[in-house]
Amino acid sequence: MSEALAQAQIEDIVETFDLLGDWEARYQYLVELGERLPAMDTADQADANRVKECMSLVHVAAHPVGDGRIRYSGDCDTAIIKGVVALLVELFSDKTPVEIEDLDVDELFTGLHLDEHLSPNRHVGVYAIVGKMKAQAAAYAP
Repeated sequence: MSEALAQAQIEDIVETFDLLGDWEARYQYLVELGERLPAMDTADQADANRVKECMSLVHVAAHPVGDGRIRYSGDCDTAIIKGVVALLVELFSDKTPVEIEDLDVDELFTGLHLDEHLSPNRHVGVYAIVGKMKAQAAAYAP
């Protein structure tokens, strides 16, 4: 996947959120995304996959799927952050470690206005999820 395609994917996510209008609708959409997140294998809910910096109980796991690409799974015990995990799992999956490292999540989070609508602790946790996912990808880099 090229950088341009990843950029387009981020723009699509931001555009979808913009269409929702107010934050009530955006929160509801995040909850729905979290509800649609496929169940995470219990074996992947190991301590090594836990994002310890999060206030919520969050796990993310990277799985190589061939062709140097990685697919993620994730789970969280709170609805809003589970929706954020679902967004990140979708965005990061089916990319190479280099493509994952190059993803501009700052642009995504700025476009979604997450920093304005999440508490500072949750904001730190969301970036910790990104850091964990990028570190997992780096472990599969050639």
